[in-house]
Amino acid sequence: MTPETTRRFDVAIVGAGPVGTALALLLAQRAPQMRVALIDARGPQAGYDDPRALALSHGSREILARAGAWPHPAHATHAAHASSARANTGLATTPIQHIHVSQARRFGSTEIDFREHGVPALGYVVRYGALMRALDNAMSQVPTRFEHSPQSPLAAGDLPPGLHHFHPYQAIALRQDAQQVTITLGTTADDHAETLHATLAVNAEGGLFESQTSRPRARDYGQTALVGFVTCERPRAGWAWERFTADGPLALLPQDHGYALVWCCSHDEAKRRRSMDDASFLAELHAAFGDRMGRFTAISGRAGFPLGLNALGQVVDGRVAAIGNAAQTLHPVAGQGLNLGLRDAFDLADTLVHHMRGTHEARSPNTTAPHASTAGTADTTGTGSTSGIPGPAALAAFARRRRADRGMTIRITDLLPRVFGIDAAPVAVLRGMALASLDLVPPLKTAFARQMMFGQRG
Repeated sequence: MTPETTRRFDVAIVGAGPVGTALALLLAQRAPQMRVALIDARGPQAGYDDPRALALSHGSREILARAGAWPHPAHATHAAHASSARANTGLATTPIQHIHVSQARRFGSTEIDFREHGVPALGYVVRYGALMRALDNAMSQVPTRFEHSPQSPLAAGDLPPGLHHFHPYQAIALRQDAQQVTITLGTTADDHAETLHATLAVNAEGGLFESQTSRPRARDYGQTALVGFVTCERPRAGWAWERFTADGPLALLPQDHGYALVWCCSHDEAKRRRSMDDASFLAELHAAFGDRMGRFTAISGRAGFPLGLNALGQVVDGRVAAIGNAAQTLHPVAGQGLNLGLRDAFDLADTLVHHMRGTHEARSPNTTAPHASTAGTADTTGTGSTSGIPGPAALAAFARRRRADRGMTIRITDLLPRVFGIDAAPVAVLRGMALASLDLVPPLKTAFARQMMFGQRG
């Protein structure tokens, strides 16, 4: 046999962050007959100590539950006013049960309560490192998982079905033709250690805005997200706060005994605030946020990240799909970036599985989907596969399925910081009326909350 036949995968995933790893786990669970390659540039336990706070929606919790990195909602219990919880995976989370949205020094606010929407929490705050540890733990439980490293390279012969984890390897080059995608792997840019062939490939290697090349839809907001961990005199368990200031959005997310801070402001202001002593910084934060929780008493872990929108016009190019930050990097307002990426992963896995089974039904991550059959099926979908493995037509269906949610989320996260950044009084009045209308028109608030939790299903 030639290397092209012995090293052929059905799907190759480049990037093993939360989105890429979640996709690999979903495919491993629902389509164990697939040969899936996960290309992971991380070293052992890399990122486990990363303290960055992530806001995961209730819909993301359900996706992670299906991936095995969170207890399934049906088996999870939550105290109505618990300030934190620990999943049976060892994943420490803090539930968000109430969200208060307001604009500083202006009329207008709204509150979203989890009890109005029939969920145990609107979302959860988790550290990036803790989430990666939980995903890696879930991957270690996959029964058909095979590890390939520079010390243990890919052997000759037929590949068994299952999840093949290549680490630490970088994808040095990726090219496609009418029949396949060819990926060159290496430990460095000059070390071409492995060549893989795949029917389909997925780019899940997104990175941060400041390190990305410009995409068709791009906007530099001229802002830095100043992040850190703060404590205060009167914390309110389960409450998250999104406050629009003249500088930019200010978010406080409940985490452990305090709050994860995301304060968006101009680059110059962020630089000045990072250099301030703790007491001066906390006094300025109090002035911007208000007295709802008393004085802020401590700040740690101050860091800054430049902000921008950077999105592809199309998430599919032939046999290659992009998901997560590789498809779109968003402003952090409303905390939608990772949640949108996890919905990308869920919909891609679901589309591939249903094309394998000869059905095109679409399923939301907040409904129960059946498990895929473990037996191969004939290609009845025009996917270009002769073994039941989906081809480019499945990716085209995925792109159509993602269009509404992706478009809506990009528009919301792009519009909010720009509209709320206009300090003119007439605009502020209109914004206040819009916020107040959410309380006055319950169906409007429900639609907004469900968009934040589950996205736009199309």
